[in-house]
Amino acid sequence: MATGDRLRFGVDLVTFFHPGFWGVESDDAIVAYARAEPRAFWDKILDSVQASGVTGVELTFSPFNWQDAIKTYGSVDAFAAELAKRGLTLCSGFFAELEAAGDFADPEAQRALIDKAERYADFLKACGSDIMVIGAPLRQTLGAQPVQFYDFDRAKVIADFLNRLGATLYARGVRLALHTEAHSIFAAARDVDLMMLLTDPAYVHMCPDTAHIIVAGSDPVQLVDRHHERMIIAHWKDAIGSMPADTPIDKHIHDRHRPYFCGFGLGRVDWPAWIRLLRDRAYEGWAILELDAAPDPVRDIANGLTLVRQALLPTYR
Repeated sequence: MATGDRLRFGVDLVTFFHPGFWGVESDDAIVAYARAEPRAFWDKILDSVQASGVTGVELTFSPFNWQDAIKTYGSVDAFAAELAKRGLTLCSGFFAELEAAGDFADPEAQRALIDKAERYADFLKACGSDIMVIGAPLRQTLGAQPVQFYDFDRAKVIADFLNRLGATLYARGVRLALHTEAHSIFAAARDVDLMMLLTDPAYVHMCPDTAHIIVAGSDPVQLVDRHHERMIIAHWKDAIGSMPADTPIDKHIHDRHRPYFCGFGLGRVDWPAWIRLLRDRAYEGWAILELDAAPDPVRDIANGLTLVRQALLPTYR
């Protein structure tokens, strides 16, 4: 089997969430343009993904989500056709509802989350994807009061829900992959180890994000090696280092992350060690070359793909 068949490259649409790419002044203006000109907005995104050289698309939050895609093109089949005519595949969909749900121990809140995930899963399956990447709940800011410890008992409540959610998605032909989002309960090494221990490997998989693991102060190669059999998709991204322990964790946390991310190959990720790990553990699947809000995403993705092909893939063979 050729290397290109074993590793397939895609991009998460958050990469296109930069005002410079759209010629506007703010994130709010991007959303306004997407609402006013949805067809032009989505056509530009899909054309840009095609031009970058990757073949996979990962949907994410609005205005890049599955509901927006259906509303723009009229149906699931019509959206799938738009992907196909550009040689693209829907590789996965990001589900951010857990992060926004706060304390979802309440059974009614859990039922609402499962209902949203079921409808999303049906869409993914209809478009040919079988992976839902899920963002984990955020941690509490260090020193905040009243303190909420992320201990065994708290982790078990979340793990039990993830197990049930994973089983629900599996029944619909979709696999759950938990994303290592910095400042969530699934990013730093200890937290990932704990959640992997408590969840059922048959139903809860992982989507490591190399940059977020570094921002969380851990080593992505060592961490993923411990749980390599759980990885079904991965976000390949670079970062300059870890963030301060007392970073405020609130609605602006994703904006605070961005200065720590950098161009592929310019940060702290040991890419030669990463590709050796994937080779030695026989990983096959999607590699998402993600950039958080790139002003020139087509160039950046294409450059990253060139670096991967020239410097890394010869090792993977």
